[in-house]
Amino acid sequence: MYNPKSLNADEFIDDQEILDTLAYADAHCNDMKLVDEILDKARPVYANGQVHCAGLSHRDASVLLACNDPAAIQKMYDLAEEIKKAFYGNRIVIFAPLYLSNYCVNGCLYCPYHAVNKHIPRKKLTQEEVKEQVIALQDMGHKRLAIEAGEDPVHNPIEYILDCINTIYSIKHKNGAIRRVNVNIAATTVENYRKLKEAGIGTYILFQETYHKENYLKLHPTGPKHDYNYHTEAMDRAMEGGIDDVGLGVLFGLDKYRYEFAGLLMHAEHLEAVHGVGPHTISVPRVRKADDIDPTAFDNGIDDDTFAKICALIRIAVPYTGMIVSTRESQKVREKVIRLGVSQISGGSRTSVGGYEKEERPHDTEQFDVSDQRSLDEVIKWLMEMKYIPSFCTACYRAGRTGDRFMSLCKTGQIQNCCHPNALMTLKEYLLDYASPETRAIGEETIRNEIPTIPNEKIRAKVTEYLDKIAAGERDFRF
Repeated sequence: MYNPKSLNADEFIDDQEILDTLAYADAHCNDMKLVDEILDKARPVYANGQVHCAGLSHRDASVLLACNDPAAIQKMYDLAEEIKKAFYGNRIVIFAPLYLSNYCVNGCLYCPYHAVNKHIPRKKLTQEEVKEQVIALQDMGHKRLAIEAGEDPVHNPIEYILDCINTIYSIKHKNGAIRRVNVNIAATTVENYRKLKEAGIGTYILFQETYHKENYLKLHPTGPKHDYNYHTEAMDRAMEGGIDDVGLGVLFGLDKYRYEFAGLLMHAEHLEAVHGVGPHTISVPRVRKADDIDPTAFDNGIDDDTFAKICALIRIAVPYTGMIVSTRESQKVREKVIRLGVSQISGGSRTSVGGYEKEERPHDTEQFDVSDQRSLDEVIKWLMEMKYIPSFCTACYRAGRTGDRFMSLCKTGQIQNCCHPNALMTLKEYLLDYASPETRAIGEETIRNEIPTIPNEKIRAKVTEYLDKIAAGERDFRF
């Protein structure tokens, strides 16, 4: 029985509810009057200097996903772009993954780290190697990391993860510092989530992989990850442990994309119903080639147009949630989905353990093939050429604007009074400390053009003052 307020995964991700939703969508997807009504329901409402969006239920959003009318799809894209601009403006947050260890006891059929893979080199970073990786990332200009590790209670216990987090935060190199560490590790206990919270993490991220329970069990035949309910209920334990920013995601290609889309939105609805705040981020990775993994072995892959439509509809359905697209996707695909709702991307990424230690990209321990292999500087320049502001901001996390405090600002559009100025100031830091001359020239022009767009006169004056201080050598101003 479907119950979004239940703490039982079989009830808040109810298989029959998803099947009923898909049947409803099939029956109504060609009803253009209903499609327009659903889109109207999701449109931003502007009043008294604030903006509000109602979002969409998983059932309404599934109707839009099933609709293939070209004119209706264009309306979806236009609405997604409007919502993106209303809440995120033209900012794109930048981060990089840091792989700590590929030791893993699970048997996941789509991941090269699976325990049965005996020929992949196994590697775990020492704390000194973590330091070297972080310095390399700081020298690129990164301020925000997402740490990744396989599940192995012997090689990668929670104590190891905590030591790595402490090491990362402790490293101050030239003007570099990692100001936010997000964590993407296996489902764990409330006690361990409390330890992660005490270590000062940003967002706890865990991909569901697939919400289809029967297929999930087949894809995870061995190891602790085989427990579907324990994995799916992880976000509730994380929030019980004090982590109020959590990130959802599915691996598109493992099961039918419409099923996954409905399950993903139901999970977001569950978090909102139980904890009063939905996911901080949603990631949308697709299955990619890797050592011992052939993506064609999974017959549920989606094309680029379907992927773009999914991104647009996630933005419409959960308007306040950040959306992440990694370097799994090509430059061309990322360029399209950024406009449709994506708010965070990785840049200059390496998906192998110790991957930042050399200029040449190592492939022997990669978790997946990287499609967008440009340097961070190239990505920053590309974003600005498209009139976006690359943001290295981590101010909300450090100022305690997380969970419901962040969402209360986001849901009124007031968060832009923090995010836009902070994006400009962190971009200025990057330009002075790390950018190539050509990127710096474009960036300085970008900042000059953006300052007049800050509506609040006092904030605009303070940003100008802080930018001058950054140019004089000071760092880390924030709103």
